[in-house]
Amino acid sequence: MTRIGIVGGSGLDNPDILEGEHDSAVNTRWGAPSAALKIGRIAGVEVVLLGRHGREHTIPPSQVNYRANIQALQDAGCTHILATTAVGSLREEIGRGDLVILDQFIDFTKQRAMSFHERFEAHQPLHTPMADPFNPALRSILIDVCERHGFAFHPVGTVVTIEGPRFSTRAESRMFRAWGADVINMSVATEAALANEAGIPYAAVAMSTDYDCWKTDEEPVSWDAILAVFNSNARKVTTLLCDAIPEVARRHL
Repeated sequence: MTRIGIVGGSGLDNPDILEGEHDSAVNTRWGAPSAALKIGRIAGVEVVLLGRHGREHTIPPSQVNYRANIQALQDAGCTHILATTAVGSLREEIGRGDLVILDQFIDFTKQRAMSFHERFEAHQPLHTPMADPFNPALRSILIDVCERHGFAFHPVGTVVTIEGPRFSTRAESRMFRAWGADVINMSVATEAALANEAGIPYAAVAMSTDYDCWKTDEEPVSWDAILAVFNSNARKVTTLLCDAIPEVARRHL
């Protein structure tokens, strides 16, 4: 049976998209997740919604218990995970409000638990392949839905994940562009790595809200500017998820 976990940022912990929703407070061997799980259905498909930063966005990016979040979704029986995230654009062509169906990440975090494995059994090292961290089948569905609705979107994109909560310096922003990153955020690489390690297909849709600080003819990124763009475009992400979820179930991925 398909059961889809949704990891959402601000504005996407929205019970209005769920039918028959109820909360489930859970704990894991890694501690508590960011918030109680919100469980319901979308188009008849079982869905588990988890706010990445808590219901009121009180948890800074580096303090999110990513292991507990992924573990909670796995314990809840999630067969797939779809994540949403606001990102800064590192490319002129990725405009504000554009969606990006991520296909690669660069991990520039420094102080997070990036693995469930704190030790190996004797002579049994476990190293998870990460060549393609975002599930191609899930990405294909997200791309199909974006095309169907005529959304402004980009079918591939590399996200660089930084520690946060501070934004980048101009030098860092220019460096990330030189590395080949297309967008920047503070969460997705960690989630994607852990989901892959847990064996759960994972894909993420990113919404561009700003130009970080590399673009000198623009004001540097601010939290208020991010929220303004994200809130005015959140319905696109909600529509994308609500249309993609029954398609995932139908294809029996």
